[in-house]
Amino acid sequence: MEPMYQHLSPEDRAVIVVMHSMGASLREIARQLHRSASTISREISRNSTPRIPYDATRAGLRALRLRRKRRRTPKLEPQSKLFATVAAGLRKKWSPAQIAGQLRQAHPMDRKLNVSHETIYTTLYAMPLGFLRKELIACLRQGHKMRRHRSNSEERRGKIPDMVSIHLRPPEVEDRVIPGHWEGDLILGASNRSAVGTLVERSSRMVLLVKLAGPTAAEALEGFSKAFERVPMGLRHTLTYDRGKELACHKALSTRTGLKIFFADPHSPWQRGSNENTNGLLRQFMPRGTDLSQLTQEDLEGIEWLMNTRPRKVHGFRCPLSIFMEYEQSISGFKPDQFTTVAFAP
Repeated sequence: MEPMYQHLSPEDRAVIVVMHSMGASLREIARQLHRSASTISREISRNSTPRIPYDATRAGLRALRLRRKRRRTPKLEPQSKLFATVAAGLRKKWSPAQIAGQLRQAHPMDRKLNVSHETIYTTLYAMPLGFLRKELIACLRQGHKMRRHRSNSEERRGKIPDMVSIHLRPPEVEDRVIPGHWEGDLILGASNRSAVGTLVERSSRMVLLVKLAGPTAAEALEGFSKAFERVPMGLRHTLTYDRGKELACHKALSTRTGLKIFFADPHSPWQRGSNENTNGLLRQFMPRGTDLSQLTQEDLEGIEWLMNTRPRKVHGFRCPLSIFMEYEQSISGFKPDQFTTVAFAP
């Protein structure tokens, strides 16, 4: 069992004064006191200024004063009128979200009579054990005795049918030696109302950008299908995607393009590292909050050209386009100018 946290003692603060005045680093002080370096950093920054050095006595008095300071009264105290209203809603089998919404409608200008659904959940599960806590939690639709962490729960937005896990992807994809393995994602615009599809070839880091009217499955299917028409069949092996619902039509996309499509694990962006890195670079051209619907496909192809002709350190400062051109030429019966000069020249 891990030791419980203890506040800094007067002796600890005395050690901090001496070692800090001697020029010891924060990590050295932390090791001496068997504390985290962040604890020492916060203690010094809270109790010193550029003109006034850290003082153990003043720091101790401040900590004592703050410890005695009255904490803010919880919004949902069990004796309050607001809590009684919430409890009445729960007994009618309303969800916390429904209760919060009804309160906002009934009292739109009075924040004291409004409460979020998260506050309701937190209050219920923070109540001391007893009949009232048990009764109100039993009114919830799930009625779990303990609050379940969202990251451990199942996907709430529905599941993509017939997903194939990234763990079944051929091992050759990891090596980045064989070209034709792609990663995909969306970049969302202001208020998530506009989107641009991004595709990255893992070996060359070649980028394809797709204009989408919105982040829907139908738009992604048409947009990505059209994008891969610019790629020769010999360079269409796999596509690795996250679990975004815009790829719900992945079977149709696979049929149209010949790609085998694999899905990364939830909350695992490192499994699509090339695409995540590329999306970060693309934010230079499409900052967050931009209305991406204003960009045309021609605008996106101009950004493609800038990205694909940019020298990359990973390639010894060669550009992705020149490497991809070599892949094209290695495909039997494929003419180099059929793809490169038409599809990617600005």
